[in-house]
Amino acid sequence: MKSFKGYRRADGSIGVRNHVIVMNTVGELSGFTKKIANLVPGVIPVIHQGGQAQFPEDYEQTLRTLKGTAGHPNISAALLIGMGDDEIATEITEALKKKGRVVHTINFNNGKSIPEVLKEGEKWLGQAVERSKSKEPELADVTELVIGLECGGSDAWSGITANPSIGAFSDLIVGDGGTSILAETTEAIGAEHILANQAVNREVGDRFLNIVRKYEQRIKETGEDIRSANPTPGNMAGGLTTLEEKSLGCIKKGGSTKLMEVIDYAKSPTEKGFIFMDTPGYDVESVAGLVAGGAQIVLFSTGKGSPTGSPIAPVIKIGTNPKVYEIMSEHIDVNAGKIVEGISTIVEIGEEIYEKVMESANGTKTAAESHSHQEFAIWRLAETI
Repeated sequence: MKSFKGYRRADGSIGVRNHVIVMNTVGELSGFTKKIANLVPGVIPVIHQGGQAQFPEDYEQTLRTLKGTAGHPNISAALLIGMGDDEIATEITEALKKKGRVVHTINFNNGKSIPEVLKEGEKWLGQAVERSKSKEPELADVTELVIGLECGGSDAWSGITANPSIGAFSDLIVGDGGTSILAETTEAIGAEHILANQAVNREVGDRFLNIVRKYEQRIKETGEDIRSANPTPGNMAGGLTTLEEKSLGCIKKGGSTKLMEVIDYAKSPTEKGFIFMDTPGYDVESVAGLVAGGAQIVLFSTGKGSPTGSPIAPVIKIGTNPKVYEIMSEHIDVNAGKIVEGISTIVEIGEEIYEKVMESANGTKTAAESHSHQEFAIWRLAETI
């Protein structure tokens, strides 16, 4: 059985990174959050634009995503920057402290000057970084790995090379007792019956069909038709012609094992094996949801060389064709274009992806990490109030 060296947290979870982060809980503090992070080398800012003037459904989703991010296994310590009597910051801090996680909140209000806030933040983060350096990794089993499955900038080769190879990987890690989470609900429209038939039981299959139908209905209520708006112009330039064609390629990332559970955005699975998470097709929001739900590593297939990354989780890029790898090899970790050239098979690329996952789990940086690609955004469900 495969194993890796990770960082065990007080709540029992295991991380593949040992980051210290500073995160704003309201959008107006995003610039200030960057300023505090820059005071201490090695600290990562995780910034977003939500947290205020939101309908209840968005407030809950923002809270869930930030809590999952600050309490992620890859996080050694998290500093939250709130505004006044910030309910989000307070709730996250209290919840994570109950789990034994290292977290602290500084509320920006008229009781403290800006220099005082900066000084307090710098001191806490400096101490957190020093503590993180003393944390020794320990051996963990592959069954503790949760891997997110994402694709961005699909082309005509995505469903032939990279996505089936990710599916081959998914089958391998699920077979070894690990977990893979497929995302992007819009990328299943037109092929939803296939994944539904893969469900472990009727209840799971019906739940999956329901979230796909609800998503498409929400889009129609805005006056848009997802079936004509998708594929995107970039997808069309890559050779895709219909939404069904795109979806049939996208769902191949899930492999052939039973669909064990369907979960909401940024929620953690309660089952092991192959899981589906309800997320948008927008890569940055989708990856953020997968990571907030507990994915320690994300696989990301791309036909255009998308550099999208994550502030806290390694993102492994799988290129779909030889040309994108040749032109953008600095952004690509695995070249699935070798399938086109007849050099490798889908199974062999799946095995290569598995090797990359284990290397990453043991600390090797991905291309996105090496280039500090740290995009982060939370899926919005309604208008801003």
